[in-house]
Amino acid sequence: MRMGVYEPKTGEFSVDRGILDELRLDEVARKRTGPRGPALKERLRESARCSLPKLKVWLFSWLPILSWLPRYKIRENGLGDLISGVSVGIMHLPQGMAYALLASLPPVYGLYTSFYPVLVYFIFGTSRHVSVGTFAVISIMIGSVCERLAPDANFMANITSNGSAVGEMGEVDKAARDAYRVQIATSITLLSGIFQVLLGLVRFGFVVTYLSEPLVRGYTTGAATHVVVSQLKYLFGINPKRFSGPMSQVYILIDLCYELPGTNIPTLVVSLVALAVMIIVKELNACYSKKLPLPIPIELIVIIGATVISYYGNLNQMYEIDVVGVIPSGLVPPRVPDLSLFPSVVGEAFAIAVVGYAINISLGKTFGLKHGYKVDSNQELVALGLCNTVGGFFQCYSVTTSLSRSLIQESTGGKTQVAGAISALIVLVTVLKLGSLFEELPKAVLATIVFVNLKGMFKQYMDIPMLWKSNKVDLLIWVVTCICTVLLNLDLGLAASIAFSLLTVIFRTQLPKYYLLGWVPGTELYLDTETYEEAKEIPGITIFRSSATVYYANAEMYRDALEDKSGININKLLKQKKKQAAKQQRLQAKEEKRAQKQKTKENGAVSVAANGTAHPVHKETDSVHWRGSNADLQKGNGVALHSANGCVNKGFEQESGTHTCDVGHDTMLEEGRSAEVSSGSCKHSIILDLSTVGFADTVALKTLKNICRDFGEVDMTVYLAGCQVCVVRQLERGGFFSASIPKSRLFPSIHDAVLHCLNHMGKDLPSYDCALEMACGTQL
Repeated sequence: MRMGVYEPKTGEFSVDRGILDELRLDEVARKRTGPRGPALKERLRESARCSLPKLKVWLFSWLPILSWLPRYKIRENGLGDLISGVSVGIMHLPQGMAYALLASLPPVYGLYTSFYPVLVYFIFGTSRHVSVGTFAVISIMIGSVCERLAPDANFMANITSNGSAVGEMGEVDKAARDAYRVQIATSITLLSGIFQVLLGLVRFGFVVTYLSEPLVRGYTTGAATHVVVSQLKYLFGINPKRFSGPMSQVYILIDLCYELPGTNIPTLVVSLVALAVMIIVKELNACYSKKLPLPIPIELIVIIGATVISYYGNLNQMYEIDVVGVIPSGLVPPRVPDLSLFPSVVGEAFAIAVVGYAINISLGKTFGLKHGYKVDSNQELVALGLCNTVGGFFQCYSVTTSLSRSLIQESTGGKTQVAGAISALIVLVTVLKLGSLFEELPKAVLATIVFVNLKGMFKQYMDIPMLWKSNKVDLLIWVVTCICTVLLNLDLGLAASIAFSLLTVIFRTQLPKYYLLGWVPGTELYLDTETYEEAKEIPGITIFRSSATVYYANAEMYRDALEDKSGININKLLKQKKKQAAKQQRLQAKEEKRAQKQKTKENGAVSVAANGTAHPVHKETDSVHWRGSNADLQKGNGVALHSANGCVNKGFEQESGTHTCDVGHDTMLEEGRSAEVSSGSCKHSIILDLSTVGFADTVALKTLKNICRDFGEVDMTVYLAGCQVCVVRQLERGGFFSASIPKSRLFPSIHDAVLHCLNHMGKDLPSYDCALEMACGTQL
């Protein structure tokens, strides 16, 4: 066989080779039959072998700081990391305190969370531009658990005028409540960290792939709604009732409407002024981002200004504006979280672990692609898990990457993880020396900081028109995720969203598109005949393709679609074939009986004439009346005895001069013609394009076997084309190939299968005008 590929400078190519089936392809391409790669025993032995280079690689993979810190270039990266670290550190202060309120914790714990986990990520993280710390979505998830397990109603102090323990219900014991909520937050943080570390150690970082981008964006948008609802009480200075569970946000909003007449006007004024100032300055930062060397730290300026005004104006005493309160100076010693709370928070801990990692790795890989470095997904999972595990012992709550701080870290010149370490030092100085200065800060100002930083999340509503134009299934995932998150709460909403997203994948594979393919003249291409006008069907050959893999969920529909698209009803054809065979048997039996009867009559009716010559005597009543000529009789029998594929069954052809009865002749002629038309007698081959099939389960194998068997019973041959190597192996292991279905029916391409069919029938490709302007041709 002569084969060659030519690529002239004109941009054309031509191939001259013989037809290849799977057996011939294995011979030509010299398919490997032995195992690929070392055996399992060798791999285990190699993994257990210890050497200095392997130890070095292992240390560098688990401690990334060892690989980049010794090569750190101070002249190139020092200044940028310093400016970026200071800028991010300044943002950590207001956001840490504000997001601590979201977590239903005192503000100082937000500062702790902005310090310890950042240092841990500095050592174990692989992304150079992300800023780990407090984040609104994770904070509100922590807060929902804290309020569910430690509601205010459990900490109401019963006091009287003389201080006894009985009397009217008094105020909430905030110290006891906050202490217990800190225990809850640290317990859930430790458990979520353990989940992340374990998943990272077993290389389970791919779990985040089940959280598609529309799902993550819809979830964060729905979580932003929770954030807004939780901060409205600080904005208006009211105390609505607390609700938890499904539909809690609706109940909270209804109760807020009832409480609005009791709005604290001074608190509302402070909120609106702070909100207006921050919005204006942030818009100026966005407009003049290229001209400003650094963005104006408006959150820090507002916090300082509000604290000074509140302190000297005595806003807490005079106008009952709620303030932060006591902020202890210094760091707290490590303490083991309450392990007895694990059973109560295990579900929320796993949800926090998955959501936090999804946000972290999405931002990390975005910056990695932009700046040309690799972010290890499994190491990121371990690093984030260690941040939470270590932070749980130092009274921090769960962390992830913040988009706003990460953008500031990148835009101000940060190039390595050193910027994160510098931002942690800024927070450390604040905790040690400056924390007590913010005790008079109004909580309403922190709430407005949260509102302003939610701008990016609410801009995600613009995904709706974009997804409407690009992909309506992704739009449905986005909308369902957002609605479930708002109505079912954060944990149940995430579970329902993941389940719905997976169901869309199942439905899309269960209900794929099916196509009949046609040949583009002058090429080896086969395209959908409904989409491409130049795609011509080849007479006698049906080429069928599914847009998805064939497996147990859609195997039956694959069979039905094949019959529907090709117009071949197997059951009907089989019934017609059996009916024709029964008629042929009855006709043959009747002819044999008639011939025997005629022979008997002839033998008994012979008379001897006077001259000794024998003459056959026929009675008028026993004569056979012919309808039409002898040739017409043969023609009639030829149609009546057609097989299912339109070919004459030679075993039942009548010889010239054979006497055939005329009973029901016209009826058999009509039925034979209808059977010939309905069977599509011009069809002789079915080619199944399996190039889209990625695996073949037992149900798919059985379906393909049944298709080959059933079409074979009506004299049509089924061929397979375009199977991947893994699918061929699964067909072999599943016992698909046999004497009735030889491996020679499997072809590497549709064109090979088509040429084989035509060659087998002694035909050539039909003659059409070439679809290409250049000279082209395809021959057997």
